[in-house]
Amino acid sequence: MFPDLITIGGFTIHTYGVLTAIGLLVGFYVGLYFARKEGISEKNYENLFILTVLSGILGARIAYIIEHKEDFNSFLDFFAIWNGGIDWFGGFIGGLVAAVVYIKIKKLPLLKVADVAGVSIPIGHFFGRLGCTSAGCCHGKPVPPDSPFKDIAIIFPNNPHCLAPPGVPLYPTQPVEAIGNLIIFLILFFTYRKKSFDGQIIGMYLVLYGIERFLLEFWRGVTPPLPYIGLTWNQIITLMMVLLGIMLILYLRSRREPV
Repeated sequence: MFPDLITIGGFTIHTYGVLTAIGLLVGFYVGLYFARKEGISEKNYENLFILTVLSGILGARIAYIIEHKEDFNSFLDFFAIWNGGIDWFGGFIGGLVAAVVYIKIKKLPLLKVADVAGVSIPIGHFFGRLGCTSAGCCHGKPVPPDSPFKDIAIIFPNNPHCLAPPGVPLYPTQPVEAIGNLIIFLILFFTYRKKSFDGQIIGMYLVLYGIERFLLEFWRGVTPPLPYIGLTWNQIITLMMVLLGIMLILYLRSRREPV
């Protein structure tokens, strides 16, 4: 709701960028805490984190540009990430590819690293979605006047740095997803201390976030549903996430390698 945090002359610090930076820092230290518990060296963790973040940002930006070509009017717009405009799934895929390559090269324990990521991603995502709320990106559909959700609708201001349509009551997709991510983080944080096998946390994350995002897509107004299917690409991906998470948990539980 407040896209501009500080403006001095012609220089503006955007709330989105600040909250995203906070999310990265919090996610980093949460991950570092659990990486130490898993016996992963701090150096490997730091290198992996930096590589994953940079690749994730690149993937997120590329995916957003592909999905929202109409929002870019000049060459510089492609790089103005501080104004908002990233796709979470693009970032997830970009970061995942880089992480897998690094893990393979350094021969790190894949499932332990995945669990560390599983618990740190949702807390970073929580701050990221607060940033989306400030910038108006990833906004929801207009709320009908007779909707039971009209009292929780969010209205964005008429600001050139806000990506949501101004003055229109919209479904509060960003703050709802932020709260959902915070709940997921708390569940995984306390589960981690008593996890039964490596891979349990990342499996739970895939299931929990997949369900949350699948349901939230019905409110989102930036991704149109596919013809004949009635679901968005994001919902198809989240269904795959849920299925993969369930299969992973069942498979690893059957192997039952005690932690």
